[in-house]
Amino acid sequence: MSVQNNMESPPSPASRAERLLETGIFNSRWLMTPFYLGLVISLAVAAVKFIAILYEFIIKAWTETEADLIVDVLALIDLSLVGNLILIVVLSGYVNFVSRIDPDGHPDWPKWMAKIEFAGLKQRLLASIVAISAIEVLKAFMNIDGNPSNAKLAWLVGIHLTFVISTVLIALSDRLMSR
Repeated sequence: MSVQNNMESPPSPASRAERLLETGIFNSRWLMTPFYLGLVISLAVAAVKFIAILYEFIIKAWTETEADLIVDVLALIDLSLVGNLILIVVLSGYVNFVSRIDPDGHPDWPKWMAKIEFAGLKQRLLASIVAISAIEVLKAFMNIDGNPSNAKLAWLVGIHLTFVISTVLIALSDRLMSR
């Protein structure tokens, strides 16, 4: 047996090019980072807006009708759901598509974070969108004295039902795919 047989042959130029291409494609995941940072900034803006609406709510609460009070509370709930939606996208998107986050045994680290798969992420996102849509429909019905048009109410209900049906269909297809 010759010494030359024990040595590996150098990689061919084609395999080096392929490896370089694969490394570039793999590292392109970091291009998503500005998207997630932008969403973190949008979460901060939503938090500031929430505080402004909360301040107005507290000031007006004593003179508002019950229906107006409920609409204002729904607006706060709506913004909190939007914040949850942003947070789900940022955390699970970053972990699933860019890099793992090492929580270092942090006691507040969400348990679902390491376990959520793309199908679970879709279902969480869609559930949040359905909840936000339902709140918008409820706010419109609570403001019925403000005479929203029947066409507007029909559009809100139609869009909400579209979200609900889409969520159910995606959940069913994910369930069938997992079998």
